[in-house]
Amino acid sequence: MLLTDKTAVIYGAGGSIGGAVARTFAREGAHVHLVGRTAKTLDAVASDIAAAGGHAETAVLDALDETAVTTHIASLDAVDVSFNLVTRGDVQGVPLLDLPVEDFVRPVETGVRTNFITARAAARRMAEAGSGVVLTLDSGSAHGSPMMGGTGPADAAIDTLVRNLAAELGPRGLRVVGLWAAGVPETLTREKLLAVDSAMDLDEAALQGLLANLAGMRMTRRNPTLAEIAATAAFLASDLAGGITGTFVNVTGGMVPH
Repeated sequence: MLLTDKTAVIYGAGGSIGGAVARTFAREGAHVHLVGRTAKTLDAVASDIAAAGGHAETAVLDALDETAVTTHIASLDAVDVSFNLVTRGDVQGVPLLDLPVEDFVRPVETGVRTNFITARAAARRMAEAGSGVVLTLDSGSAHGSPMMGGTGPADAAIDTLVRNLAAELGPRGLRVVGLWAAGVPETLTREKLLAVDSAMDLDEAALQGLLANLAGMRMTRRNPTLAEIAATAAFLASDLAGGITGTFVNVTGGMVPH
């Protein structure tokens, strides 16, 4: 197993991607700490992990709260992997000229704050041991994506944070890696689309058309799955990926440039 005897802390573990990652990490032998703001969703993931013979603990806290995150990390016996999958409140589908300032700034402020807080807290513990992996995920929209609101700037800021952390922490034995993932069919429900873009009130046929269009934009002509994202994350968190840091793994299927 890839992560035997590893302790992994997953922020946003009650979400679709966070839950998939947590289940995969546990299946690969990690002792998983599930962190989020909603006990019900965390408990559901923990129950699945326990039923499969894995080990998981839950912690209900806000990953934007520096004190709460630092206190939780300090309470753990060890931290080998930290993965931030916290939602940022992105608003999309509105031209930038019509987008309220609050909606533009929110994903930038939220994304940078939570990633910095969680990465710093974990890295301080990891540096004591001389090893560890910090992971994060965004959509890879930093290189010019229209109608994406503050998503592109937020991704750009987080991408830069990954590079800078990797440069500083590499000499101390730590790795920092980002994943780019977007348009995952299992996460694109009507309700979730509406939460991001109020104009995306799609029926089932329109939703399937959207997914087909996304697949056609990718170099592979297929959409990524939750299982593929989780498996990629498990590999990057493992010792087999010991030479990978300061970079980003594209699990979107390689979006074709506009």
